[in-house]
Parts: sequence; structure tokens; C-alpha cells
Amino acid sequence: QVQLVESGGGLVQAGGSLRLSCAASGSIFSINAMSWYRQAPGKQREFVAVISSGGITDYADSVKGRFTISRDNAKNTVYLQMNSLKPEDTGVYYCKVVGSRVYWGQGTQVTVSS
Repeated sequence: QVQLVESGGGLVQAGGSLRLSCAASGSIFSINAMSWYRQAPGKQREFVAVISSGGITDYADSVKGRFTISRDNAKNTVYLQMNSLKPEDTGVYYCKVVGSRVYWGQGTQVTVSS
């Protein structure tokens, strides 16, 4: 069993920054890709960013240049540094970890006020 614990969400004004963390614990034998998704009210969950086990990253066009994903393999933790936040970045942010199967975090709320 693997648990994902997310933290770092909150309320911030437009133009501000937040840093999300997602720590994986439990029966982890190998972790491959780690990624972030988000879901705005009334919308489907959408991809935000991904980082491979080798550190290769990819981002949704809407966050390129503003968000940075990183990981600490020793801590089984993935981070999402979010800068220049916009009201449209508001939503619940979920981390996703691919190991022997796919695991999802419980989500953390990010609210950006205008």
C-alpha cells in the first residue's frame, strides 16, 4: 500500500506564488513518473506537469514558464513551484505517481484571487 500526502495549497493573490509538495510512503519499490493534475470547479481533471525518473519534464501550455516541477528521489517527493499565479489556476491539485500501479493523492486546494 502506498500513501501520497500533499501539502502547500492555500489562498494567494494573483501574481503570487505557492509551492506544492507530494510525499509518497509505504510499499514503494520503484517510482517512475511523478506528475501533477488539477481540477477546476465544473471542469474535468487536467494535466499540469510531469517529471520522469530521470528528470525529464513536460508541462501543459497554460503553465509553461510559470510552474516548475521537481523531485527528490531520496525522499520520494515531488514538488510544484507555481509562480505568477492567475485566477484561472484555481482548483484542486492532485499528484499522481506511477510505480507498480498508479497512485493518486487526495488533492490540495489552490485558490487564486484577482
